[in-house]
Amino acid sequence: MGVASMSRLHRVRARLKARSTWKYACAGLALLVGLTGVAGWLAYRKIDGNIRTDEATAAALAEHGADRPARHPGTAQNILLLGSDWRKEQGSERSDTVMLLHLAADRKRAEVLSVPRDLRVDMPSCLKEDGSYSLAQNAQFNWAFQFGGAACTIRTLEKLTGIRIDHHLIVDFKGFTKIVNAVGGVEVDLKKPEHDPNVGLDLSAGKHLLKGETALSYVRARQYVGDGSDLNRINRQQDFVNRLVGKIRGDGTLTNPARLYPVLDAATSALTADSGLDSLSELYEVADSLRELPPGALTFTTLPHHQAPDHWYRLDLEQPEARRVFEAVKKDKPVLAALKKAQKEPSEENPEPEFEPVHDEYE
Repeated sequence: MGVASMSRLHRVRARLKARSTWKYACAGLALLVGLTGVAGWLAYRKIDGNIRTDEATAAALAEHGADRPARHPGTAQNILLLGSDWRKEQGSERSDTVMLLHLAADRKRAEVLSVPRDLRVDMPSCLKEDGSYSLAQNAQFNWAFQFGGAACTIRTLEKLTGIRIDHHLIVDFKGFTKIVNAVGGVEVDLKKPEHDPNVGLDLSAGKHLLKGETALSYVRARQYVGDGSDLNRINRQQDFVNRLVGKIRGDGTLTNPARLYPVLDAATSALTADSGLDSLSELYEVADSLRELPPGALTFTTLPHHQAPDHWYRLDLEQPEARRVFEAVKKDKPVLAALKKAQKEPSEENPEPEFEPVHDEYE
């Protein structure tokens, strides 16, 4: 065989070898992508399956469907966010953190209304865990969750405001600490030491990276920090959540699957939701609506209130401001504008409670 023929043979063999190498490389890449896709799908199913569906609340609300406010037209949504906190020392589950998220129909505005736990409200009779019913009574708002869970809280808030609650999310405070741990902790800077023996909080002045039980104690603390009010605790919790969200957005977690997975796993493990928000896809729609809001379009407001004249740690609604806020939400109008307008109106006396106040161990 001549030199030219040998050269052509080597070139053919080289091309065949190169094609074979490329073929196996492509096959390997396809396999890798396939395995990654399977792993991603399994991870999605795992996270999606973490969310618990609150069927008990759905059944309890359906029983009283005729008493609830009518559904509002359009695509505006009212989502109730409940922080569930089991207190071993008190043997009860409470919800001292309640926020109503209103998403405007055009998704260009959203409002978060915090409901003080010490607000006096007319509470309907609610189904309790043992199958009995609580008394209809005038009591502080956070008793509703103790009496009848999310269903009682929703019915009480709907009775108070006339606003139809479309969806609800219950966040377990113990699971909340897993989210904090998943992002490596949240830093706070204290101007002075904070000690609250009721929740086991003991922090010196200065900067602290809060994790686990310490983070939970920090957001629980009330009586021995600041002015000792529930309103002060609401402000602390809002600030802590803002810091948590800021850390998630600022350290590349949202674009790094290795960092994002443990955060999503922890977050979904802490959630119980109604059937309209019990999947990642449904939760993503809410999160995406918030992410797409223009700057300054998300506002935080605490329901207008004043201290009850006959009880030093009870609150009553401030009128006409509270009523104007409720009307704004129902009509899908900006809450802050309605609140400013109401503040120019003459104040009103609070109406007498519909039920006789009840004093018992739940204080």
